[in-house]
Amino acid sequence: MDSSILEKVRELRGQGRSPKQIARALGMAPAAVAPYIRAVAEQKGGQAAEAELAGCWINAGWSEGLGVPETTGWADDVPDGQETAGTVSVVVARKHGWDKLSVCAYLVDVYCLGVKHTVGPDVMSEVELHRFLPKWFRIYTHGWREAPLDLVRHLVFGAVDYARDLGFEPATDVAGAAGHLGAWEDKSAIAFGKDGKPFYLAGPNEDVRHVVRTLERRVGPPPNFDFFAPMPETQISLGGHRLS
Repeated sequence: MDSSILEKVRELRGQGRSPKQIARALGMAPAAVAPYIRAVAEQKGGQAAEAELAGCWINAGWSEGLGVPETTGWADDVPDGQETAGTVSVVVARKHGWDKLSVCAYLVDVYCLGVKHTVGPDVMSEVELHRFLPKWFRIYTHGWREAPLDLVRHLVFGAVDYARDLGFEPATDVAGAAGHLGAWEDKSAIAFGKDGKPFYLAGPNEDVRHVVRTLERRVGPPPNFDFFAPMPETQISLGGHRLS
């Protein structure tokens, strides 16, 4: 077994990629990749048990614009029209020893780019965690609330899968924080994008032209996707629409 391929498969599995996605990424047939995936699973099975979950939190208003089946029970009663719509923040804490917590935080663009930033895992006390939470969720008018781990897994990993389908990879630091969510084998129950289609809201220091052209290649020109780039210096015309 090729050790370099095994290491790459381990890395990709840590990012939450499915066996088919791993095969495509490595340019290999699914049958050829399968033994490596089994080997990674066996190695993981011999490791220590997953640390006990201490809590999950998500910003109120996270579901605006998303398709969330009622059967999931993932209620979010904040009214639409939030300025932060499309930007979701999550924090997951697990026990670390008898008096500490290991904490990871995720900033997710659920309309287009997927995971944009992660923090951790950082070891902190409960007091430090309760100081961290209001800082991480400070942009949200309605604050934050506890959330089931299943919801945040479907949201974070699902957003990564959605962004990859559009041609965008997650933040380079997502692999290190993925372990707090657990292994991902599912297809997300959430429909991403704003009301069913990609919506790109340009952020600072982003290559707006690259993002818009990537979307045009994947889904076609507007109105197949929407975008807003509030930076006059990047004004360009693409697909008959002006970035402004």
